Parts: sequence; structure tokens; C-alpha cells
Amino acid sequence: MTNSDQNKKARKARAQSAEYDEIAQSYKTSKQLDFRKKVEEYTLISLVGDVSGLSILDLACGEGIYSRLLKSFGAKELLGVDVSSEMIQLAKTHKGREQCEFQVGNASCLDLNREFDLVIGMYLLNYAKSSEELSQFCSTVFNHLRKGGRFIGVNDNPFNTVKHYPFYLKYGFTKHSSEDRQEGDPITYTMYNSDSSTFSFDNYYLSSNTHRRTFNEVGFTSFDWHPILLDPSESGNPFWDVFMKNPPIIGFSATK
Repeated sequence: MTNSDQNKKARKARAQSAEYDEIAQSYKTSKQLDFRKKVEEYTLISLVGDVSGLSILDLACGEGIYSRLLKSFGAKELLGVDVSSEMIQLAKTHKGREQCEFQVGNASCLDLNREFDLVIGMYLLNYAKSSEELSQFCSTVFNHLRKGGRFIGVNDNPFNTVKHYPFYLKYGFTKHSSEDRQEGDPITYTMYNSDSSTFSFDNYYLSSNTHRRTFNEVGFTSFDWHPILLDPSESGNPFWDVFMKNPPIIGFSATK
């Protein structure tokens, strides 16, 4: 990697850190929205399965909500990494943080000199603006997985069409992008918390084919999308009809 490439990555990391430092507390609060618990969390737990005795790396861990959850399910060791120093500070001061490690790091060029059984990436991949940036994330994951290890996460759904973006307000957020959405275009999420706080951030659109090709090029033996799952306690509740018919998010898994 050239000095110019390293400098670009450093500048991008600083910009991301500053953005999420500013919204860290509101982002943490948004984890209490119903869709976070009933869909996002339930989908992750279902995809991950039994974590007893596993070593886990949680990339883009935010304030550590899923790091702590998976550690409580029996993971042997749990390291959470996020580009935002404020997010990591929240993680380190939360009840239960003693069971996990947390550190600031840039997922596009991280080198921990360690391998893990499982890597978690909750909304990590959708920060890539290009196939090159996606490859950087995937390479970081690949290099930190043991042979046969899995990469699991939830992502912005590339199959979710722009015409459905405004219809998620009752779930606590909306999405916005250009009508002729192209590779690398921003997808702006605006979140509406129950405490009346509001904040926005950008994800970026990359097609399903770009994801599949990139995972293959990096060396993963498999990559699959998985439909989101609704907690059975909400089965039959019409409140979730719009969300589940046109899901704004999607699960994924890959194996080294």
C-alpha cells in the first residue's frame, strides 16, 4: 500500500470517527427501537447459532450491544472494534463491559495479528462506496478468520428499491437516495428515537453482484444473503407487514 493510499484511509477514518462521535449517544438510544430488537437482533442471533467457546471479533461494534450479548451467550473471547472513539468509550463504560475487550480501529486496514472463529459485521459493509472499499473490508475479515471461520452480519438491503424508502417511518427511520440509484450512491438513514432525538447518517449502495464478486475475489469459499427474521413473539402482528414484505435490511453469511 502506498503512502497516498494510507493517507486516504486515515483521512476517511478520521471523518467517520468525527461523524459517529457526534451521534454516538443517539445511535446507542436507537438500539431500543422495536425493529432493532424484534428483527435486527433476532436475525443476528438466528444466523450466528451456538457461540459457546468461540472467539469472536465484532467489527463496527458501535457501543458494544452485540459484543456483550454474544459474550453472555458463552463466547470464549469477544473483541469489539469501531472507528469511533466515542462509541468505544460508551462500550467501555457500559455495564457488562468487563467481559469484552474494546478498541478503536479502522476496519478497512485493521491488523490485529490474531485469528477468530467468527467475525460479526453489523452494518459494516454498507459503508463501502466502491468495490475497492468493499474489498478492503472483506480482506480485513478474511485475514482475521481461521480456516473454516464464518463472517455473519446484517446490512442495508441492496434488493430494497428506492420507491419503498419512505415507508419505514412508523418503525423509527426513513431512507432516502436518488431515484436512479447507482453503485456508490449514498443512502441516507434518518432515525427517530423514542426520546424525540433525531439523527442521520449515510450508507452506500452496492449491488448484490458486486458483493458476491468481491467475496469470491477475496477468497471466501461461500457468500449468501439471508432474509431477515421476525421474533416469533410478534407473529401475526400486522404492524410488521410493510417491514417484512419490503425489508430495508438483510442478513448475510460467508465462510473462509
